Order: sequence, then structure tokens, then C-alpha cells
Amino acid sequence: MEEKKMIHLVIDDVNVEVEEGTTILSAARKANIDIPTLCFLKDINENGDCRMCVVEVEGRRGLATSCIQKVEEGMVVHTHSKDVVEARKMVLDLTVSNHHRDCLTCIRSGNCELQALAIKYNVQNVKYDGKKTKNVVDDKSPSIVRDFKKCILCRRCVSTCKKVQEIGAIDCTGRGFDSCISTAGDISLNDSNCVFCGQCIESCPTGALHEKDDTEKLWEKLYDKDIIKIAQTAPAVRAGLGEEFGEELGYNSEGKMVTALKRLGFDKVFDTNTGADFTIMEEANEFIDRVQGNKTLPMITSCCPAWVRFAEKNFPDELSHLSSCKSPHQMFGAILKSYYAKKLNVDPSKIFVVSIMPCIAKKYEITRPEMEEDGLRDVDCVITTRELARMIKQKDLDFNSLEESNFDDDIKFSGTTLIKVKDGEIDETYENADEIEEELQELLEEAKENTK
Repeated sequence: MEEKKMIHLVIDDVNVEVEEGTTILSAARKANIDIPTLCFLKDINENGDCRMCVVEVEGRRGLATSCIQKVEEGMVVHTHSKDVVEARKMVLDLTVSNHHRDCLTCIRSGNCELQALAIKYNVQNVKYDGKKTKNVVDDKSPSIVRDFKKCILCRRCVSTCKKVQEIGAIDCTGRGFDSCISTAGDISLNDSNCVFCGQCIESCPTGALHEKDDTEKLWEKLYDKDIIKIAQTAPAVRAGLGEEFGEELGYNSEGKMVTALKRLGFDKVFDTNTGADFTIMEEANEFIDRVQGNKTLPMITSCCPAWVRFAEKNFPDELSHLSSCKSPHQMFGAILKSYYAKKLNVDPSKIFVVSIMPCIAKKYEITRPEMEEDGLRDVDCVITTRELARMIKQKDLDFNSLEESNFDDDIKFSGTTLIKVKDGEIDETYENADEIEEELQELLEEAKENTK
């Protein structure tokens, strides 16, 4: 394999050696030299649109856009010369001039890339203030709010939707001053082919895209003493919640999270892993039935609502491949309002089930028509890890100092009997997951033999 040619250059008096084809921005980061960016998203959006990353290259006219300019042998780069700083301030001034500066009430206040850069470069008075683009807020979706008055046209969301998720629900529409990020026909995201995966929110540097906030609705229920409030948390939440309170990446905050939820006012706190156990059993049972009955295969899980919506929008002829089983948190919600309600001897309508999830598509999932039985929703509310963190802060809880608690264990998977019905009669029963696994292995071996 031919070795790549190495390029030597100087950035801010630091000698740097990088492979040929490397951008100035990447070379600077390798040398721990900071160059500010707004539109740049590594391997996803590298178009040089915003011009925040401009640098000065000795011997060249004008400034170079570092995120797209490749390094050259002997190049001498200055990242914070007077001309560079003035150019960045002008870019920021122009960007902020078209921005609705309601930072105090913005959901991204304190965690906004544009706000951070404006503070860093001391942008206090907007020199080029004037007419602003149209003020549109699309909040029809149960999952995503699109607030265009905070959009800076960085196109990071567009590239993420196209290149990473391969959905293409949004793009840059219009021309000149009327340019905006929108859907085809400028319809609501709710009515488009958007699957509510939320990756556009993750890529947005401002508050132009954010999840629908359901905390006020939840606070109202938490103060209601006439209902039983039950929380269930997805496995990923315990690994992500700590980051909101300064813990290391991947810190397991399970014990403190359970305590915080109890202090917020929840009567019971369960682990959605219990629902996942039921889902595994049900899906395994359905798979066995499909194999033995020569029904549609392969069977694809329906645990992800974004995936289900993607299939419905793009591959409606293949929907028979999707499992009929609900996702773990929906299945657990149904169990809480049926079996558990009987166990507690309470009216199911008096049980309010809240799912804390890492995915905003779950907010959409609970609104689907099939997630209801006898007028009762399986799950009443979904909040994200970020929303839970905000509620903990609103409650003035010192999360890092909380004692650790365990999940409630009123519902256990052990001892559960799964019944397989065939032709209206009980065909077989399974007392635990091991029995299901044994039969699955036998069926797989049989399938291998039949394909030889």
C-alpha cells in the first residue's frame, strides 16, 4: 500500500505535519489550535458556507476558508490576525442581525453555538441590523418544533437528513433573502416524509430545531394527588443523564436517576428493560409462528417508531415483514394499565404512565392510533433525557449529591408464562426465555438443513 505524502506547514508559529489532502481546519485541530466554526460538521457538512473559519495564508490575497482549503507544503497560516478577527466579527454581526435575539426564553440558551461565539467575539451591538426573514414556527408534529426565526442557514440539518439518515425531508428552498430550510411544498414536518428521528436537532447549532417540550404537561400531572404517576426509563437514559450534570461521558447514573424521579413526584419507577424482556418473548413467539406457518419472512422488529414510519412512507408494500409486537415501552405501558392496574386494584384511567426516552420519535409513537385500548393510551407522556434534566434543575435537586435508589420491582419477568396459540387453542407454553431460545435454535438448524 502506497504511503501518503506528508505535508509540513506552520500554523500560528507551530510546526505541523499532516497527510496530503488534509484541510487547514483539521491540521489546526491536530495541533490543538482552535478555529471557530458554525456550518462545519465533520464528514457531513463541509461546504464553507458560513465563513467563520477563515484564516490568513501568507503570500495569498484574501482569506482562506479553512474547512475546505487543503494544506500545501511550506504554507504559513495565521488563525487570529487582525484581518481574520475583523472578518469573523462581520460574519457574526450579519448572522446575528437576521436572528431573533430572544435568548432568555430560548430552549438553547447557554448551550447555543451562535450565542457562544457572539460572547467570545464581544458582539454587543449589531451594526447591520435591518429587515429579518419570515417568522415561521412549525409545531404541528408531536416530536419536533421548527422555529425558522432562529435558523442561520448553516445547512447542517439538511446534510444530516440527506447523508446520514438518507431521508431528505428538508432542504434549502427559496432564493436570496427568502432562502429558508423547509420541506417540499413548505408543508409541516408532520405531513412530510420526516420520520422524527431527531438527528437534525442534534446537528442544529441554535434553537431552530428542538424537541416538543412536554414538561409543563407532566408537572401538572405530578402535582395531581388523585392519580398514580409511573415512570419507566430506557437503558440509554441512565448513561446520558449524568452528562447534563457534569459527569463523565457514559457515567451510569441509574441510582441517582431513580431517586430524582421519586423526588419529582413519581409513585413508581420501573426499568423499561422489563418491557424489553416481554417484547423479546413476544417477538420470538411470533417468529416461531411465522416459520412453522410458512408466513412472511424475514420478520423485522417494529420496536423503533422512526423505522416504522420510514417503512410506511417509503416501502408500504413491505409492511407485512414488520413484527406485530409493540415496542418495549408501549408494551410495558399496556401491562401497567391492565395487569398492574388489577394487581393494585385501581381504575386504569387513574394511572399516568410516563416514558423517559433518548429518542424523540417516541413522542410521535404514543400518538399512533394502535397504541390505545378502550380509550386509554398505553403511554400518556414521553420526555427526553434533556427534558428530565431540566425538570431536575427546576426542582432544585443537587443531582450529584443524591443518594442512590433501586428501581421498583413489583413487576418481574421471572416466572412469566408465555402461551402460544394455534388455531384458537393453546399449542405450547414457555416458562422462561431459555425455552424460547432452545426452540429458536432448533428452528434455525432445521432451516439451515432445508436450504442445503
